[in-house]
Amino acid sequence: MDLGYLAAVVVLGGIILFHEFGHYLLARLNGIAVVEFSVGFGPRLLSWVSQKTGIRYSLKFLPLGGSCAMLGEFGEDEDEKEEVPDVKGVSFFDKGPLAKMAVIAAGPIFNFILAFVFSLVILSWAGIDPAVIAGTSEGMPAETAGLKEGDVITKLDGRKIHLSREISMYLMTAGQDPVQVEYRRYDETSSSWTTEHTVIQPEFKDGRYYLGVLLQGHRDAPESLVQVLQYSVYEVRYWILTVIDSLKMIAGGKVSTNDIAGPVRIVTIIDQTVEENTQYGFVTVVMNLLNLMVMFSANLGVMNLLPFPALDGGRLVFLLWELVTRQPVSQRVESAVNMAGMALLMTFMVFVVFNDLRMIF
Repeated sequence: MDLGYLAAVVVLGGIILFHEFGHYLLARLNGIAVVEFSVGFGPRLLSWVSQKTGIRYSLKFLPLGGSCAMLGEFGEDEDEKEEVPDVKGVSFFDKGPLAKMAVIAAGPIFNFILAFVFSLVILSWAGIDPAVIAGTSEGMPAETAGLKEGDVITKLDGRKIHLSREISMYLMTAGQDPVQVEYRRYDETSSSWTTEHTVIQPEFKDGRYYLGVLLQGHRDAPESLVQVLQYSVYEVRYWILTVIDSLKMIAGGKVSTNDIAGPVRIVTIIDQTVEENTQYGFVTVVMNLLNLMVMFSANLGVMNLLPFPALDGGRLVFLLWELVTRQPVSQRVESAVNMAGMALLMTFMVFVVFNDLRMIF
């Protein structure tokens, strides 16, 4: 197997498997019976049942991801009891709404945890990229507004800014409206930092809007472990907001279908990342793959929290209703809604795959 495609299996499979491990761990902690925990999809290659817990652990044919099947998770559980009669724990639907919400939310939360951990590794190795201005482009709005080298941008239209990349990402969604900029400037006279405010009208150029701010082309070495932890949180926040902003752009028609990457193009991106960085050594390849895992893991976490049927977010909506009304939604109704949602998701996935193939070939 090509090294790049093997890396794609590890990256995508690892992210999905860790998501499912979140469901598994919280189910076990809440006393919910796990019928089967699988690595991969499709037919079983290897399988064994724990004598202690009754859980079936399986290795399956397709190595991308995994699954955590809980007793009674999608309705009647008689067939599951017959298949694994000694499974320990209670049915998913026998637990209260808070316990069930914890189990369902654990998958996306574990994706954010994974993104945070890998961010720690990356930033410890590569350094941090605070939103420090290296200068301004001549004649551009930022120069006219008085921004200068050494200033640190802290807010754009009220949104907190921590990383230099956040400036470019925000401008992609902000459009032509004037931007309220808050920044910090070091006053050599008083040897202290002051907070300044200005309003800048972005200039449209080469198909996008610019402030004319030049940013550092390098990363700074972190000053302490606390700063690494702090910026790792900022890194995960950046990718979460990037996904949310991208969804807003899709909803607003600002993104074409050519800009939407599905699984085929994601695998291609990972393969290209490995190929392009191999010449720089093993560590560089690993760090670039970890960076992709941060992005994809945060993406998976956000997408799964969307309140859409069949996704974790959709299931949380049903559980929130149960929590408020103290009456669970009928399993038949929930199953029907989830099946309809799954059909829509599969239809969309087919479209995305064909779109990927069209873009590649």
